Amino acid sequence: MKTVTVKDKTFKPYLRHKQIIKAVDKIAVDINKDLDGKVPLFLVILNGAFVFATDLLQRIKLDCEISFVKLSSYVGTQSSHTVRELIGLDRVLKDRTVVILEDIIDSGITMEYTRHMLKKLEAADVKIATLLFKPDAFKKDYNIDYIGLEIPNDFIIGYGLDYDGFGRNYPDIYKIVE
Repeated sequence: MKTVTVKDKTFKPYLRHKQIIKAVDKIAVDINKDLDGKVPLFLVILNGAFVFATDLLQRIKLDCEISFVKLSSYVGTQSSHTVRELIGLDRVLKDRTVVILEDIIDSGITMEYTRHMLKKLEAADVKIATLLFKPDAFKKDYNIDYIGLEIPNDFIIGYGLDYDGFGRNYPDIYKIVE
């Protein structure tokens, strides 16, 4: 793997696709075991989680439903600390088990907003599955049920993650070269 340039930034290899899939497999095994006998709704946070969700959901052996919301909290390489709902939820959640699928949790702001929204819609149980977690950036106080990999607080792209809309299509994950 070599460096890639996206817009005005250079990124170096960080996580190979094989490592990513191993983390996805681990999450799938845990969800299949924990939610056996339930019919969860998987709620995919767009745009970033679409690749993770595709790979994960192909490994889920439960009867389930899948829905999507589109939220945004980033401008360039920085969090705006404000969550904007661009496409909303179209399912009844009362008394349902909902599993939120997120590509990455850093500050935790987007996930806090999403959890609050789902509780207001009377979901019986809300679980969180994230491919990547940045513990050094996390500023909230809630449990993350399924974590693929913990990573440092670097800006990354690939495997669904982007820089201003670009770089999502790389199968590997790259981190920014400062």
